[in-house]
This record gives sequence, C-alpha cells and structure tokens, in this order.
Amino acid sequence: MTQHLLQGRQEKEILWFQRRDALKAAAAWVALGGLPAAMAQQRSNIVQLTGDATINGSRLSPQQAIQTGDEIQTGPGSNLVFVIGNSSFQVRQNSRLSVERGSTLNAVSVLRLLTGAVASVWGKGVNRSIIMPTLTAGIRGTGVYSEIFADQGNRNYFCNCYGTVDLSAGNDKQLSQAQYHQAFWADPEARNNGRLLSPARALNHTDEELEFLAGLVDQRTSWQIAGRKGIKDGSGKMTY
Repeated sequence: MTQHLLQGRQEKEILWFQRRDALKAAAAWVALGGLPAAMAQQRSNIVQLTGDATINGSRLSPQQAIQTGDEIQTGPGSNLVFVIGNSSFQVRQNSRLSVERGSTLNAVSVLRLLTGAVASVWGKGVNRSIIMPTLTAGIRGTGVYSEIFADQGNRNYFCNCYGTVDLSAGNDKQLSQAQYHQAFWADPEARNNGRLLSPARALNHTDEELEFLAGLVDQRTSWQIAGRKGIKDGSGKMTY
C-alpha cells in the first residue's frame, strides 16, 4: 500500500478499493466483458455504488446506466464507480458533477466538477477536458485526481497522476507531463508569486485507486508499465 497524505478527507474514503464488495464488483465487471458487453446486454455501466446518489435529481440505483449529459450527485458516506466509453470514474462523497457528450453518446467530452472530488482514468482521445471553477484541464489520455476544497474558498486541486495534460487557470497556462503524480493548486486570485497555478503535494488519492480504475478499461498506469515508482511529492517524477 503506497503512502498517502490526507487533507480534509478520511482514511476510509481513500481505501474504498480494499473493500471486498469493491473487489468483487471489479472482478465481475471484467469477467463479464466490461463496457462493450454491458452495452450489448443492456446492463448498467455502474461498477459499484454504496450509499446514496442522484442522477438528474432522481435517486440513482445500481441497475441504472449513466450516460453523457447526466448530472450526478453523491451523498454523505457514498462512493460511486462507473465507466463510460474508454474512461472510468470514482466519485467521492458529497460531490456534484456532469458528464457531457463527445463525438458519440458513449464518449465523454467534458467532466464538469462543481463540488467534491473525482478520480478518473481516460483512454486515448481528443477534445476532452475536465472543467472546475478555477481550472480547466485538457486530457490526452491519462489518470488524474480533481478536488474542490470548499473550506478553502473553493480552491481547486488537480493531480496529473500520469500522462499529458494542458492546464489553464485564467491566463496562467502549463503543460504537465507526468510519470508519477504532478500536482497543482489553482487559485481564484493570484498569490504571492503572481500566478494562479502553483505546485502542490499529492493529496487524498492513492496509486491503488488509479490502478483499480485503469483495470476497468483494460489499461495500466505508467508505474505498472515501468515496474517502479517515484517519490509521491507532487513533482511528477519517477525514481530511476
């Protein structure tokens, strides 16, 4: 188990992937053929749902399917994992987001995070982004973690766990190319350095969560492929 730094989150939120029901759900999802089989058999694309959540204002059940265009909200103590196209998502408790349609009904073009936090793995594709109140991230095929810190004036946090991401906060732009967790704060107003984007530590998510999500869409993380990891300090570098 990799070390992780918590800020405003509880340990049990980060260790959801260790639960027996989560492991069984993931194994069943893969064994049944993943999303293509779920679509062909008209089954749900929800891998796991614990606690309460709503979809477009109505209560979400594990038997329903989440589609692009839907708005999702999770309640206290809940956890939601689902797959659309070649992307997988894990939604923390007390989160609100929408998934907007891309080139097809089963392709997400925009993940719009309004409150809370989401971990996600994205396969290769174009014209896709994560939009938060003070940050926009252009996704090229990567694993990321996004969180809005309401207790810090809705300060936005973003970690490019691996891959390439184009980041933008106001006029402040940066290309992030990470092998192992490169993290940023995005502030509503410039801080002492005059910038809206600033370096951050890797917070509130684990390697194992990203590995879990990658496995749902037949992918592996950069550190699984390389067979080694870096120091989880938010720099994005891998140990050689």
